[in-house]
Amino acid sequence: MSEDLSQIAERTNMFLEAGQAAEVVARQLLESRQAVEEAARMVRKKNPRFALFCARGSSDHATTYAQYQIERYLGISASSFTPSTSSVYDAPLDLGEAVFFVVSQSGRSPDIIAAAESAKKAGALVISIVNMPESPLVDISDGVVPICAGKECSVAATKTFIGTLAVLASLIAQWSGDADLKNAIDTLPEYLAAAWKLDWSEATEILVASQSLFTLGRGPGLAVAQEAALKFKETSGLHAEAFSVAEVSHGPMAISGAGFPILAFIQHDESREQFEMAINDFILRRAQVIVAGGQFPGAINLPRIENVHSAIEPILYIQSFYRLANRVAILRGSDPDRPPFLNKITETI
Repeated sequence: MSEDLSQIAERTNMFLEAGQAAEVVARQLLESRQAVEEAARMVRKKNPRFALFCARGSSDHATTYAQYQIERYLGISASSFTPSTSSVYDAPLDLGEAVFFVVSQSGRSPDIIAAAESAKKAGALVISIVNMPESPLVDISDGVVPICAGKECSVAATKTFIGTLAVLASLIAQWSGDADLKNAIDTLPEYLAAAWKLDWSEATEILVASQSLFTLGRGPGLAVAQEAALKFKETSGLHAEAFSVAEVSHGPMAISGAGFPILAFIQHDESREQFEMAINDFILRRAQVIVAGGQFPGAINLPRIENVHSAIEPILYIQSFYRLANRVAILRGSDPDRPPFLNKITETI
């Protein structure tokens, strides 16, 4: 990368805003603590049999993380709600035993607002997680937790995504009472700052030259695989598809032969053994494998923050990834701040 392009890359809003994530989470841990505690108290009082999440885009990817963690730490079913159920089909709902989490950076998307209204009428406890606390979504909700990310100028969400993951992790820790998870979240600002400084540039050449790739995760790590695929598409025009490593060995494996790029995010939990087997299969197929979270002969092994709680590893990975994605976009001649045909607020109905 030439010196001129390096300077351009470090002036984008995407770069500057992603680099603020540690500050965002540090502020959030102070300013949103009471809101998190109150929301957790409301959820415990409700004692729901299941949790539903309603979101779009990057916010929806963050809810993937939360769904896995709720099932793991709370032992209740968690899944995504389809907004068109209410905004398009006006279907009758019975959500009297549900907590309904609405996750939105702006809090202004019409279909998200309609879904929250329908869920509340159907008997759900509605908790909103928003970055703009003055948004219309707040008036509908039973409880609100602010993300505290401040204004985000880049269309590509970065600090708001990390802030959303941190809020969801904090809420789940408070709801479940898991002391280890609470302690891990308190370390996030320090570790995010360190993750931002990690050099993932070894993967740049492969990604700049690619036309298509897979991003892989498992469990809560699937959320950052989804987010990485979206960021490649919107900032670089690079076709990327996210898969759970448990599913990629079916149909998708057929197109992942020699030279095909794979970007894998592996956290150090119970999913690791199966993930390692899949990565070795890709290497045997001579795919171009890039790994965050492991050391594999024949792969590009990206640096990571070691000896951290597995629940926060995916959050640290996406922090390092944003720096790489911004660099790839500039080298491919794209403007990561202004993806074509996209707006900050999605006016879906």
